[in-house]
Amino acid sequence: MVRRIDVTGAGGVRLAAWEFGDRPKARAETEPAPGVLLLHGLMGRASHWASTARWLTEKHRAVALDQRGHGRSEKPAEGPFTREVYVADAEAAVEQLGLAPVTLIGHSMGALTAWQLAAKRPDLVRALVICDMRASALGAASQREWEDWFTSWPLPFATLADVRKWFGEDDPWVERPSPARGEFFAEVMAERADGWRPVFSRRQMLRSRETWVYDAHWEELAQVTCPALVVRGLDGELGRAEAQEMVRVLPRGRYGEVADAGHLVHYDQPEGWRATLEPFLNLAPTP
Repeated sequence: MVRRIDVTGAGGVRLAAWEFGDRPKARAETEPAPGVLLLHGLMGRASHWASTARWLTEKHRAVALDQRGHGRSEKPAEGPFTREVYVADAEAAVEQLGLAPVTLIGHSMGALTAWQLAAKRPDLVRALVICDMRASALGAASQREWEDWFTSWPLPFATLADVRKWFGEDDPWVERPSPARGEFFAEVMAERADGWRPVFSRRQMLRSRETWVYDAHWEELAQVTCPALVVRGLDGELGRAEAQEMVRVLPRGRYGEVADAGHLVHYDQPEGWRATLEPFLNLAPTP
């Protein structure tokens, strides 16, 4: 069962939220299943969480959000794509879907949105999972690298097989073949008249990224009062030292890592991802 739920985000932007399994039966009429909101990273979409959402629904009401500019959500030509509106969109989703007190699970940029919301609205958030997102500033060089990378994409792709091969093998950013990475990007492509192109605007992705890439986010991390799990792939973008410092800064932080996983932890090693999350989720306070 896949079900779409419409959410009205900041400024009236139309957002698509998704459930990928039947909701668990309430433990009692007055005690519904605890809510989880899953937030994808830059260029991602809610369907990237499908396998995670399905096992979560054994005990939770799990909803994945297509964030503005992504997936099936609205892509306003002029934005805005600021940190404030991404956080406000997630806040609107939690409130309109009745998920509070919610567990927020975010990957990459979605993790930043999650911890900024947890800092802003501690009353809404029960627990937090941060997946492979750095708290340090990445800087101007990083943004230029992304601009060059986007320009290198050989668009349009003739077939989805070409998408999988380029992102999984031929992309200069790929250090070794990664079928999971190829599948991840195949999920964000749509067939057009001339071939396969991304469902997002690369220009909008750069605008979204530039609102957080130049700044560090340690202060907001320190304001997160709920239990928080920092998860990294051993071959991901978040180094062990920085991850452990994030755990130290978080008032109730915990550390987890997934072997043989890169940045796309939940795609690379879904079993290791689940094994890392479940003990934390089982210990998180219930409503």
